[in-house]
Amino acid sequence: MIPVANRLNDVKEYYFSIKLKEVRSLIEQGKPIINLGIGSPDLSPPESVTRALYEADIHGYQSYQGLPELRKAMSDFYRKYYDVDLKFDAEVLPLMGSKEGIMHISMAFLNKGDHVLIPDPGYPTYASVSKLIETVPVKYKLAEKNNWWPDLEALEELDLSKVKIMWVNYPHMPTGSNGNKDLFEALIEFGKKHSILIVNDNPYSFILNDDPRSILSVKGAKDVAIELNSLSKTFNMAGWRVGMVVGQKTFLDSILKVKSNMDSGMYFGIQKGAIAALNISRDWFSEMNEVYKKRRQVIWEICDLLGCTYDKDSSGLFVWARIPENRTSEELTDQILYKHDVFVTPGTVFGEQGQGYIRFSLCLSEDKIREVLSRLTKFEKL
Repeated sequence: MIPVANRLNDVKEYYFSIKLKEVRSLIEQGKPIINLGIGSPDLSPPESVTRALYEADIHGYQSYQGLPELRKAMSDFYRKYYDVDLKFDAEVLPLMGSKEGIMHISMAFLNKGDHVLIPDPGYPTYASVSKLIETVPVKYKLAEKNNWWPDLEALEELDLSKVKIMWVNYPHMPTGSNGNKDLFEALIEFGKKHSILIVNDNPYSFILNDDPRSILSVKGAKDVAIELNSLSKTFNMAGWRVGMVVGQKTFLDSILKVKSNMDSGMYFGIQKGAIAALNISRDWFSEMNEVYKKRRQVIWEICDLLGCTYDKDSSGLFVWARIPENRTSEELTDQILYKHDVFVTPGTVFGEQGQGYIRFSLCLSEDKIREVLSRLTKFEKL
């Protein structure tokens, strides 16, 4: 036997990778499982996007930095929707997915033993990547009573001398909480005070959100912050793997040193499709969100049926719901899966602070969500 690397000792297979195997097994056994757990958009990209891909006829290696016109489209998009000026030839770096960007950023700035501030609840990849490169994930608790924002006063009481990166994510996944100018200004001040790179992961700005924001819109943010963004949710292009990291040139140059040794550039046709997406009219977001609003309304009805509470002002592709106090997240989701053939995500997937919550995805047709509602009319409250 050849032993695996020590870095895998503290890293588990991604929850959804494991759970979806079980879901597929149940389906193979004849169970009519409906999946409300995964945030993979089922809607189509804009027609102009798929047309641009179809018309592309270049199949060679592409630049590690992407087409100049793609970087220009990304820069223009930030100026139009976030009021952030970015030099397209220096402050924009296309990525083959923002999830991959988490690894690139971590490898560019972190050494073995460095500490990383990670939100709880939060995207599990922040912690797993930190462990893979042998840094120390330091989870900071988010709480509903504080709008799922970091308690910076509590963080000030910690020894922050070894912290190099702080991951933040607004609009927040999984809770849907939105950030605002005050929060971003406080984070930038915190980062400057402690020489911590603030990385905002921002893929949900345009989903059920009338006020898209970037942390880079705050004065002085480029000194200490960068931002990840993605076309996956905004334009229903999850499988295309198009993301970006934006910020000051010196930060991006360091990330490029990692990226250029890990991939060979994005396929030309996908870049042309991404350009088409970034130039779409504002009507696209309104039309897409009308679909999500109708779906969310039915999810709210499901939450009411289960005795859950939820925030109607949240954003993003999910409904984050507090469950009745006499249940655990795992007990409730297992009951829903094994008795009603519906897969819902337990909040504990996203950290200890997720105990007592479950997450529903909006990435399923309204008819299918209504079928879930119908099945759960027979749900037995304990």
